[in-house]
Amino acid sequence: MQVLVESRSAEATAPWRELAVRRAQFVLRRLVGQVPMTRVHLADVNGPRGGIDKECQVALHTDGHGTIVIHARASNWRSALDSALARAVRTLQALLGRRRAHPRSTPRRQPEQLA
Repeated sequence: MQVLVESRSAEATAPWRELAVRRAQFVLRRLVGQVPMTRVHLADVNGPRGGIDKECQVALHTDGHGTIVIHARASNWRSALDSALARAVRTLQALLGRRRAHPRSTPRRQPEQLA
């Protein structure tokens, strides 16, 4: 699985890049066959002023299920990252569960013709 970490302010998020890759790989380890690529985007919404402004966007690019995009905002990077990853996994598992719960219906049998 490929994990890409992006951000606009590289110097502010540099220490978090490796953690983001390791956390994404750990959280998605059971879904590796379903998710070939994950993008993690880190952003500091209002700069160095503080507050609940650390934003993490996780995009799971899946095989056959489209792309799942989740945003999370928190007061620190770790909380935003963990929250976004957890919600993304729950969303993907729910999607996969719905697909398994409704298997293809069996074809209807044609009524017998009266002779």
